[in-house]
Amino acid sequence: MKKLTTFLLISLVSYNLQAQSLIQAYKNRADQVSQTNITTILQEFENLGVKTTGSTANTNALNWLKAKYQSYGYTASQITEDSFTYNSTSSKNLVITKTGTLYPNIYVIICGHYDTITGTGVSDNGSGTSIILEAARILKDIPTDYSIKFIHFSGEEQGLVGSTHYVNNVVFQNNVRQLNIRVVFNIDQVGGEIGNNNNAIKCESDQSGQTGNNAQSLAFTQQLANCTTLYSPLQTVMSNAYASDYMPFEGKGDIITGFYENERSYNEHTVNDTFANVDPVYVFNVGKAAVGALQHFATASTSLLATEEQALNKLETVKVYPNPAKDILNIELPKDIKNFNLEITDMNGRLIISKENETKINVSGLANGAYLATITTKDSKAVRKIIIGK
Repeated sequence: MKKLTTFLLISLVSYNLQAQSLIQAYKNRADQVSQTNITTILQEFENLGVKTTGSTANTNALNWLKAKYQSYGYTASQITEDSFTYNSTSSKNLVITKTGTLYPNIYVIICGHYDTITGTGVSDNGSGTSIILEAARILKDIPTDYSIKFIHFSGEEQGLVGSTHYVNNVVFQNNVRQLNIRVVFNIDQVGGEIGNNNNAIKCESDQSGQTGNNAQSLAFTQQLANCTTLYSPLQTVMSNAYASDYMPFEGKGDIITGFYENERSYNEHTVNDTFANVDPVYVFNVGKAAVGALQHFATASTSLLATEEQALNKLETVKVYPNPAKDILNIELPKDIKNFNLEITDMNGRLIISKENETKINVSGLANGAYLATITTKDSKAVRKIIIGK
């Protein structure tokens, strides 16, 4: 993250936009953001080391992210990698796609970078990384009208290299648009600092660059601010966009908005950007605001029942045994389930075995270690961690 000088754009009260009303289902889901999960992810992010683009630590962070999504129940087909080269080294953006019910070809993008320089980057940008992961976990089985792409960019610290590559090679191909994007919601450096007054968040609007999308960016940013007030305890401050991963999208005419810490910590790009110096409660509160806003942008189901869908999952009683397994892995499902798919992936997200309607799986050829078994039916899904031990 390279922060530019920011300016207060305009008082919120001067917007003549109709404020959103609180939606109880959205609030229930925003309240599912877990302080324990946020804290754990921030600590794990720190333990991955200095994740410079192209480094071994950077690759380890990518694999760690993929394993997180697999554990949430996202399938191999939903998880894609966008490879690029920087200074003769390779790195990857990670893209997870959740398909919308009404507008599957129109995307809401929530994004942030996972690469760091100098330090472990717990605020810049482990904080945004943790919030994107929590949003993906909570909304995994919640219907949304628009498709959502959860994107973790690399190469941000070298000048938005990863996001620029994604825009120029995925969003556009040969300068022809391939993806119809509703809004890009970027989260970068929202860790705060212990001891600061972390009661507000900057809501960022594009008011420079291509002027044709400025009004729409301002409108979406007002909606972001409204959602922040509705679904979190944070106050809001309007700010301009800066040099982070939404800018390549803005340059192609897409609508952008984003979050950035209000009282700046100034630990970014230093060895002081550590877990000990961030405010995990602040990240937790920003996470609640982000989950509320993401539901609004993607038009999530407003049914209160939808917040309990995971508990009602028909596959919640699936048993996978023996565990650890040596030769044969047994899948025990409810008697009324006849058609299902099974995928076994390693902890890096690589697909190892794919079977259809088979309850006895030969795993004798797998190496010892941990794997994820994902069982999917037409309307249900279950994920189980399995151990192969000879």
